[in-house]
This record gives sequence, C-alpha cells and structure tokens, in this order.
Amino acid sequence: MKLCVIGTGYVGLVDGTCFAETGNEVVCVDTNQAKIEALLAGRLPIYEPGLDALVKKNTERGRLFFSTDVKNAVRNAEICFISVGTPPGEDGSADLRYVLAAARSIGENLNGYKVIVDKSTVPVGTADRVRETIAALTKQPFDVVSNPEFLKEGAAVEDFLKPDRIIIGADSDRAFALLEKLYAPFVRINAAIIRMSARSAEMTKYAANAMLATRISFMNDLANLCELVDADIDMVRRGLGSDSRIGKRFLFPGIGYGGSCFPKDVKAIIRTAAENNYRLELLQAVENVNERQRQALVKKIKQHYGDGLSGKKFAVWGLAFKPQTDDVREAPAVSIIRELLKAGARISASDPEALEESRKIFGEKIEYQADNYAALNGADALLILTEWREYREPDFTRLKKELKTPLIFDGRNIYSPALMREQGFAYYSIGRKKV
Repeated sequence: MKLCVIGTGYVGLVDGTCFAETGNEVVCVDTNQAKIEALLAGRLPIYEPGLDALVKKNTERGRLFFSTDVKNAVRNAEICFISVGTPPGEDGSADLRYVLAAARSIGENLNGYKVIVDKSTVPVGTADRVRETIAALTKQPFDVVSNPEFLKEGAAVEDFLKPDRIIIGADSDRAFALLEKLYAPFVRINAAIIRMSARSAEMTKYAANAMLATRISFMNDLANLCELVDADIDMVRRGLGSDSRIGKRFLFPGIGYGGSCFPKDVKAIIRTAAENNYRLELLQAVENVNERQRQALVKKIKQHYGDGLSGKKFAVWGLAFKPQTDDVREAPAVSIIRELLKAGARISASDPEALEESRKIFGEKIEYQADNYAALNGADALLILTEWREYREPDFTRLKKELKTPLIFDGRNIYSPALMREQGFAYYSIGRKKV
C-alpha cells in the first residue's frame, strides 16, 4: 500500500519506518526542512533502539522516503496518517494547531478517496474536527479514522512490530477494511484488532495513559508512607505485584513520571472533563502526587546537609525521563537539577543518550560528562535519576574513591540497602530506610 505520514517525531518516524518494513511504500512528510535534510542524510532526530537500522534498510530498498512536499505525498497515498505533536496549552488542553494544519494540507490536496488517520494523541471529538476541516476544502470522498498509538519510548519499534492490540475507531466499513489489511502483518500471532467509534478510540488512549500514571503515583505515595511507618516499599511492591488482579508492571516507586505522554495526557483528560462540567478528582490527585514526588529527593538532600547546598557539587547519573531514550521532556531530573541550582549547588551530569537534549535546556549552567565516572570527580554525592542498565553494577571502589564522601541519593532504587551498607555508603532511596 502507499502511505503518507505527516510528522517525523517519535510517532511518525517509528510508524512510517515500521509500515515500510512490511513492504509498504511510505513517504514521511515534515515542514521542518532541516529535519528532512538530516533524515535524507541518515541522521535521526531521536534516539530509539533499533530504529536507525530499520530506517537505513528501508530507505536503501526504496520503500521509505522523506520529503517536505505534502502535495505529492497526499496525492500518491491511499492512507494519510496525521502524526504531529499535540503540546499542552497553558490550561492543560491539547494544542491541536498542528493536527488541524495537517488536516488542511490533506483537504487541499485530495484527489480521490483516501482514509485519513489520526495517529496523534488527541482529545475526544478531534476526528470530527478533522473531518469538518477537510470537508470544508474538498468535494472528494474520504473517511477519518482514530488509530491511537501505544508505543513506549525506548521500546517503540518492538511495540509497533509486536503490538498488544490495535485500536481502530472507524464508522466506515470501507475505511476499517483498509486499516485491517494494513495491520494484518502485525497481528498474525495473537494481537487483537479492536473496532470501536472514533470518540471511544480517542478516549481509550487517554484512559490507558491515565491508568498507568495512576499506578505510578499510587506507588510513590505509598513509598512515602512506608518511610514513615518503617515498612519497605520493595517488599510491598513484590507482595502487591504477585496478586494476579494487579500484576507486576508500573509498580516501581521513584521520583515521578515524565516524558512526552503521561504529564501531557493526564492534564488533557482533566481539561476535557472540566470542559464538560465534570471533575476527575482521582486524576487531579495523581497529578498533584507526581508534582510533589519530583521534590522527594531534593527534600532528602536538603535534610541531609541542613546547612544549605551553596557550593556543594553533585554528580548526576541519568537525565532522560526513562532509560533507552534521549527524551528529557518533563523529565524529573530536569526539575531536580533546577531546584539544586537554585539552592546554589553545582552539577556534573552524565547520561548515555540525553546530553545534547539536556544542553538545550541548561546550556552551560551544568557540566556534561560522556563518561559517568568522570562526573564523580570531586562531587560531594551521587544522584541517580534515571535507571540505565549500565548504572546497576558500577565499580563501587572507584565510585567511593572519586566522590568526596561515600554518599548516594538514589531516586530509582536500583541498589539494595544491604549492598550499600556492605560497601560503606550512606544511602538514601525511595520508600526504604536510610542506610
């Protein structure tokens, strides 16, 4: 099939590449000339494990193309995907300017029946607005479908190629049949294609992210209580996760959720409720807990030093909001570093992938080290803010030698208190006793 994907961010680039991987001809379009030129030169705007190899393979085999020419991309496609960003507005609502701009571009260039697919995360009712926008510009037949993505950054390629489920919000049998055909190679084993209305599909995306955010905030709130009653959140987590009704995933406490999805989508669904004169009290609490949890580690640091942080130097391991990505959008590390800088501290930071993205935020306000051990030199303490695998079994002897004092503030609970006691470190974590 011939596809057009408007937008070359996390969603559009992964979707377009993976559709090309199954033999489709895909043109990924973006208005950002520099981004397209970089893609044509083989330079990806994001880090996503396995994506670079698939992009290279499919461009070389003539199935994947990058262009700023939306006219030809739309005219030559059977299906057009809208995969642009929906950043939050000041009131928390999703900003649809890019979605509707893409819809206008499609409407201006329709030359026959096509299926237009909303792939971006959008509020309930957006498919209707896209339909109205296109219909105002053309007499050509078309259908609009909501097909939300459920990709995890750091595992997006695997998630796309081996999905849990495919949600297709389609009122048209013709449109559904085309999408069902397109997705057939990805559901050959056991994944389900679930058909529903466009509005239900739009709500399903928000509901999924809101549920996962709720689990994270619940565990973080519980971790804080565990510290007060001398319980261990790791033990509680294991006991809780062994219940088949609950399961083991998204039960790890830490310093709050971040990234491009959970913070934005929780705000957006709360805003949708408000626009319909309803208050989502539970999700409002989820958001409040998350904001508070970002300060949990800073609070421990300030309590430890007591006399202030001016002049203190902290080594930071981990800047991305999660491992296996360079994404620092809404990353807890960013909030924590800002608070420490405000208190007069100095920061020497390392991250396997997110240094350049972090430099766009902090400039020269902090030091950047490609080698995580180099960040330790002369630091008063180590802060672990992202749970990259390479941090899990460090050389503790070297770590102790490089630090001024053997002190770790672990925002991700990647070490056991018993091990830290054995290695001679003072150790603060989340939801567990200080060592």
